[in-house]
Amino acid sequence: MKICITASGQGLASSVNPSFGRAPYFLFVDPQTEEIEAVENVPGAHGAGVQAAQTVANRKVAAVLTGSIGPNAHRGLQAAGIEIYTGAKGTVKDAIADYRTGRLAHSQGPTGLRHGGVRG
Repeated sequence: MKICITASGQGLASSVNPSFGRAPYFLFVDPQTEEIEAVENVPGAHGAGVQAAQTVANRKVAAVLTGSIGPNAHRGLQAAGIEIYTGAKGTVKDAIADYRTGRLAHSQGPTGLRHGGVRG
């Protein structure tokens, strides 16, 4: 089982990026072995959340750990059957530890802003 963490860099010591759709990297991690694959997120001018959700869904992960997530990305990940956890902070390694111990909030809805700055 792999999880995806939004990150500012490519390793476990990288900071969690607070924005799902605009995160510079997605780190696909096996939480048991901490084996990691870094994938650069290349958001377009419009539809960053939708594009990001598709990138993650194509990797067949069980869960996403992020700071916040907008409505379009949330819908896309839910449709793919991916669990979403928000409130991740610190390093990627910190987020994995918080996931393992149940300290992250299981997201029931979007927590970020949709395009145009309107809360979803």
